[in-house]
Amino acid sequence: MGEGESSSAGDNPGDSHGRAGARKLHSLHRRGGEGRGEGAVSSNLTRAEFLAAVERAQRYIRAGDIYQVNLSQRLTTPCALSGWELFERLLAVSPAPFAAFLDCGDFQIASSSPELFLRLSGSHITTRPIKGTRPRSPDTTRDAQLAYELQTSAKELAELVMITDLLRNDLGKVCEFGSVQVPELARLERFSQVQHLVSTVEGRLRREVTHFAALASCFPGGSITGAPKFRAMEIIDELEPLARGPYTGCHGYLGFNRESQLSISIRTAIRQAGTAYFHVGAGIVADSVAEAEYEETLAKARGFLAALEWQPAGSQRRALT
Repeated sequence: MGEGESSSAGDNPGDSHGRAGARKLHSLHRRGGEGRGEGAVSSNLTRAEFLAAVERAQRYIRAGDIYQVNLSQRLTTPCALSGWELFERLLAVSPAPFAAFLDCGDFQIASSSPELFLRLSGSHITTRPIKGTRPRSPDTTRDAQLAYELQTSAKELAELVMITDLLRNDLGKVCEFGSVQVPELARLERFSQVQHLVSTVEGRLRREVTHFAALASCFPGGSITGAPKFRAMEIIDELEPLARGPYTGCHGYLGFNRESQLSISIRTAIRQAGTAYFHVGAGIVADSVAEAEYEETLAKARGFLAALEWQPAGSQRRALT
């Protein structure tokens, strides 16, 4: 498991990396209304289908079934890189604090996850849900404007508060009464391609609760399902045409020494037989604008698409097909 960096200050993304991903996104964007695409990047949903899924999700919200649900689309692109090469490139253009690589034989998983699911040290448990996204900009002024827009968005803050409360409830099921706290709410954290709002929720496990039991109780993470969690999962199963696979699960380790850490498997690709697959999603609430949620999913794809185009200084560009 590799360590990357996030910041709460103003470091800007690599301009060339952002442009590389943007070129592929522009191609997908243009095809989105026409079909699923036959070129370098294709999706399991057209733009129209994704927008329709958002509308159906909002009907469930208006009916009182749920308050929020995370919807995703799966992108597919040719990938002549090995799984490890894809992971190395991903780290180069989109480092993240919970990056990980898993070689599963006939397929590999490369993750650049920014989100902590659970950190457990003895009886202490911490989770850090992410909600709210804006892209980064190489222009310092524009980047600051995007950050301000994110931090002052009533919609994004409400979304994060809902999920923070859900995770307070999840931890409350395994923690001592009165020990669950929220030391940070809506902290701005910046990464190379996007910036997010993040909360910290922590508590003290009851004496009889093992780390495995805590994982079993809290899984899957609320930030990538919705609220209420189990009804949101049923709606995801209805609205998304493909199973998510590793996406929005978790990866990490459970230690016999009672030191454990698991992250949410977002910004995570599967590389198999010359093809890379990766999901990108957005949280849907009552006042979500479907087009904006679709664009948010594309912003989250930039790191992967830039990784496929990235090359070290002085090297030859490697063909992708």
